Amino acid sequence: MNKQENVNEVLDIIIVGGGINGAGIAADAAGRNLRVGLYESSDFASATSSASSKLIHGGLRYLEHYEFRLVSESLAEREVLLKKAPHIAKPMRFRLPHRPFLRPAWMIRAGLFLYDNLGKRGLFAKNETLKGSHGVDFRKTHVLKDEMVKGFEYSDCWVDDARLVLLNIQQAEQNGAEIKNYCHVEKAERVGDIWKVTLLDKRTNVRFERHAHALVNATGPWVRSFITDNMEAQSPYGIRLIKGSHIIVPKIHNEEQAYILQNDDQRIVFVIPYLEDYSLIGTTDVEYKGDPRKVAIDDQEIDYLIEIVNKHFIHQINKEDVVSTYSGVRPLCDDESDSPQAITRDYTLSLEQEGEEAPLLSIFGGKLTTYRKLAESAMKQLAPFFPQMGRSWTADSLLPGAKGYDENLLSMKLRQQCPWLQDKTIRRYCRQYGVQAKMVVQDIKQESQMGQHFGQGVYQCEIDYLMEHEYALTAQDVLWRRTKLGIILTQIEQAAVNEYIEQKVTQTTKQPTEGTQTMFDSAQKVG
Repeated sequence: MNKQENVNEVLDIIIVGGGINGAGIAADAAGRNLRVGLYESSDFASATSSASSKLIHGGLRYLEHYEFRLVSESLAEREVLLKKAPHIAKPMRFRLPHRPFLRPAWMIRAGLFLYDNLGKRGLFAKNETLKGSHGVDFRKTHVLKDEMVKGFEYSDCWVDDARLVLLNIQQAEQNGAEIKNYCHVEKAERVGDIWKVTLLDKRTNVRFERHAHALVNATGPWVRSFITDNMEAQSPYGIRLIKGSHIIVPKIHNEEQAYILQNDDQRIVFVIPYLEDYSLIGTTDVEYKGDPRKVAIDDQEIDYLIEIVNKHFIHQINKEDVVSTYSGVRPLCDDESDSPQAITRDYTLSLEQEGEEAPLLSIFGGKLTTYRKLAESAMKQLAPFFPQMGRSWTADSLLPGAKGYDENLLSMKLRQQCPWLQDKTIRRYCRQYGVQAKMVVQDIKQESQMGQHFGQGVYQCEIDYLMEHEYALTAQDVLWRRTKLGIILTQIEQAAVNEYIEQKVTQTTKQPTEGTQTMFDSAQKVG
């Protein structure tokens, strides 16, 4: 499905890294009529970008660190992203139990007042999609322990982080970009005013070159090492790697609201309704010195998250309740803050270019919510080198699957076409693929046409769609990033999916089945 570039063509921009920042920049640049190539060493969103708390939020706690610009920009972006991708993003109410000895009520009220008013709430105020904050009496809910009497409620948004990356990747390709995952950049060097980039396609073990007028380093946790190792240059900024871990348990309560819990160490932890039957709990903040590809939750983090949940909720949990975990490394620009939670989540763009040489733009820091604004800033930095660059356009554009999306109408059409599908599966189709769900079951008139049933409403036709239209090459790509079926399917069912994918990859790439998975083993599992 990848666009085949003329090997002699000089691209305008090569982007290294297929996380949310690289994907956002690729989508923006391609839509401005620039010739773009994006190359990801592993799978798209296989590191930090799929290991978030899955929130589009202003960051209430950032107000304590006086990051008013970041919060204001983030709050405004909630509206934009809800319009751009209503199938993978939704409003969510958050409840904050008040613990007076941690933060006084007046401080929380002041923070929520700012939170309600810093962002431009035009859509939210008009349609009341996201209502303002108010107080809550928890004595009537029977969810929290008796000592949690009062609290506050406010609005933010939830998003499928990995699919947000994927939709930007698709949009970039639709506008002409060359997109490749499992394609490692071995070397990048300047040849006058051109970048010469040497790549290794891990699928075929074939090396090739691409050339471009500008290079964007959007490698996330590897932003510094890409400069020092691949380019043998000095990084303009330091990077702090902060590990954030989450656990997933059977749902703790039956309410639709998420909870934001204050801990004795002044940190906060979210408890978020997840995949209908689960609660997502996180995150931790731990300084990390290891290999970002090998990041994993430890027992101390699990105990930490369980302890804070059990301090608040009537329903108690233990380690045996944990059905899945995931960890990610947030690459934050080093501002010399004393504690991990105090480090800014804002982004820094570094443009390096002298005389007539080809420019290098490196991305330090950033957060999921502001990826689109970061991409706009990147385009502004590169604009002097590309006088033909088009105008900013992403604020009003829809991501793939969003045009004409109406969940009720789409559900009805899918139910009429495929009456054998359970309501839960139809909801999943709608909320993962939007209107593109119709492509998953295109021309299907009876259940036998959907191919092998792996269990839990997962059919061969869906796996085929993900491999043919969404760049999936491994079982982990399918089960943990394109979907979250890895949480739902049994080990036997997952093994059957893996076997089918390996056979299909072998037929496509002519590679032997043995070792197919290890070829891509750098793509870690996330939730």
